[in-house]
Amino acid sequence: MSGTRDDDFAARAKNLGCAALVDALGRIHSHRAHILALTSPDPTRPLFGPAVTLAYMPCRDDLQQTGRGFADLFYEAVGQTPAGRVLVMSSGGYPDASHGGGTKLSRVANHGLAGVLAGGRLRDFQQLGEHGFATWCRGEATRWGGDTVMPYAANVAVEVEGVCVVPGDYVFADSAGAAVIPAGSLPRVLDEAARVDAEDTEAAAQIRSENLPR
Repeated sequence: MSGTRDDDFAARAKNLGCAALVDALGRIHSHRAHILALTSPDPTRPLFGPAVTLAYMPCRDDLQQTGRGFADLFYEAVGQTPAGRVLVMSSGGYPDASHGGGTKLSRVANHGLAGVLAGGRLRDFQQLGEHGFATWCRGEATRWGGDTVMPYAANVAVEVEGVCVVPGDYVFADSAGAAVIPAGSLPRVLDEAARVDAEDTEAAAQIRSENLPR
């Protein structure tokens, strides 16, 4: 999808919000596609874009010899067209461990990604908030987590909060939660979410006209 179309889709998604998108996904797909509310350095900044993924795993000292750390896997994940992408990082089974911080994730800003969605915690919220991209995660961490989890693979299917995220899925997150939208369903989901929004507006008008029971 072109950058212009993605900008249009982003504007529509932000206008509709997470709840309408999740309702629409439930009408179209039977699998779980919603993530409960996450934490952000700037909760007013929604996140939208196609996913690139980093799978985290519990640390093993015998695998450190591969020498493929965060930087190598990040650049493998984003490829030659990083702008507008969403970096999705799984928790590796340790959602309360730090999976990165402001320095490591400055690469997200340097290469124009839309932002980050992490199944674990992140450090340096003030620095992340100043980078200019959207960040949503399990919460802020203070302790380094590199002895607990490690980035292991790029652009594979990952699990975040019970949801399967495949590279290329569209990710939306705001203060209500997050939705993971299959790329092939995006226009249909946005159209259905607009219908959900219109139905809610109509229902609210009907409720306002209700009278107290006699």
